[in-house]
Parts: sequence; structure tokens; C-alpha cells
Amino acid sequence: MTHHRISRRARAAAAALAAGMFVPLAAGATPAAAATPTVACTSKKAGLADKLRLDITAALKGRKSTTAVLVNDRVSKTSCVLRPDQKFDSASVVKATVLAALLLDTQIQKRGFTQREFTLANDMITKSDNAATSALWKQLGLTKIKRFLTAAGMTQTVPGADGYWGLTQITARDQQKLLATLTVPNTVLTDASRSYELKLMRNVIASQRWGTPAGAPSTVTVQLKNGWLSRATHGWRVHSIGAFTGNGHDYTITVLTQDNATMNDGVNTIQAVARAIHLDLNPTADARTAVTPPAVPREAFPAVPEKAPAS
Repeated sequence: MTHHRISRRARAAAAALAAGMFVPLAAGATPAAAATPTVACTSKKAGLADKLRLDITAALKGRKSTTAVLVNDRVSKTSCVLRPDQKFDSASVVKATVLAALLLDTQIQKRGFTQREFTLANDMITKSDNAATSALWKQLGLTKIKRFLTAAGMTQTVPGADGYWGLTQITARDQQKLLATLTVPNTVLTDASRSYELKLMRNVIASQRWGTPAGAPSTVTVQLKNGWLSRATHGWRVHSIGAFTGNGHDYTITVLTQDNATMNDGVNTIQAVARAIHLDLNPTADARTAVTPPAVPREAFPAVPEKAPAS
């Protein structure tokens, strides 16, 4: 009789599993650990995908941050992804999206920038000025910002509420879509608009030229935007997006991080990944040295609810 009852239970459990039902674990059982995301690469160039996968993985070994990486090289038809859909607080990398939204708005209005807009855009991108960003964010409003996100196919990006643009939710996949919109001719931004934003991203001040440019060939043109923000949960968010063009180069890199104990931990993680990528994509090129930022950035942090600016 006992044997019969056990068999019935076993048959019932098997039937439940086959039907996709949840069967509680027996007391004391331990569920299998979720698989840790791994780097995945593809390439038209023989051997490059495996080398990138191994080298990016090695660059991240032992680091405590949660890191997302996405690489696209149009020359060698190469792509690498790690946590492409993980959401992060944007910090200041969202400023590149704000400018793109402003450019689209002026295109729709069939007008050029005002002198005020030129000044705000320059300060927002080249100096990562927060007050300039807040002014443009308010001027555009969420409707126009979302209009650009829709046009660029950035469906995973959610603008920060209540004016907290630094808490916009971003993913590496969407940041790569932004960089593609800036570097490839398209129907969203005109060539003139793309050229203007890339010019500002080329002119980021020296103290903020860290991150994805680390290890880039001296012959490439570097366009970047970085972001950094510390919060009570997940520690430091440190991000860097970069486009590397000219002299036969045409690739983009996004590295997003959180759970860093310090800002420099995040910077070091991004730069380790970037050096591996640049070296693998450009094995014979002379590399440039990236600027390491000060331990405490001179620039103000984006405002967040727990650190709202004084009125």
C-alpha cells in the first residue's frame, strides 16, 4: 500500500511538470542557482568572436560590479553582448539622449538652435552641466523626449519622473541604438544634427575623457559621454558610451555598471573592458592613454530624491 501511494505521488509530480505547473521542493532541498550571464560574441572575422568573449570575460573577473556591455563594429561585422537588457539609473549618460531629443524637436519645427540652446547644449555635453540639462529637460518635457525615444527605437528607456532625469532607466541595448542613430545616416536625425552632437561629444573636457576611450587607437576619432551617480542602494553607478570612427574605424561601445564601492571601481571596470575591446579590434594599432578621473569628481551629481538640491 505504501509503495502504491509513493508511485501515485511520483506520477502526479511528473504530470505536473509536464504540464508546466510548479511543484514545491521537498523540505531541505536547494534550488539550482541561476546561471550567471556570460559574454556572447559574433563576428564575420575568423577567431575574433572567441577572442573578444574570452578577453572581456577576463577583464571582468573578480570585479564586484554588475556590468552590462554591448559592442558593435560595422567594419568586421562584430557584436558582443552582456546583460544587454538590464536596467540602470542613467546618471549623466542620458544627456546625449536629451540633446538628440532637442535636435529632433528643432528639425520638426524647421528651425535652428537659439543662442541659449547652443550654450545649454554645449555645457550639458562637454562639461556634463546639470543645470543646463535640467533647463533643456524642462523645455522639452516628457512628451518630446518620449517622441525621440520612439523614433530611435529605444523602447526600453523610461524617462525619470518629477524632473529627475538622472534616474531615467536605460539599457546597454538602447544606448547602442542611440549611438547608431548618431553615427549612421537615418530618418530620425539629419546629417547636420548628427554631426553637431558628435562634435560636442568629441569635445568633452579632459577630466571626463575616461571610460570607453581607454586603449583606443590614436588614429580614431573619439565621441563619448559618461555618467556617475551614488545612491543608497546598488552603490555607484558609473557608465560610459563611446563611438569610435574615422581612418577605417566604425564601432561603438557601451559599458554600464552599478554595485561599485567607489566611483573609481566603476571607472576601472569600464576601462579594463574597453582596453580589451580596442586591442582585439585593433591589434596592431598604437593605443592612447585614457584620463583617470579624480577620486571625487568636481562636477555635481545629478539630483535624486534622497539627495535633492537645496532650494
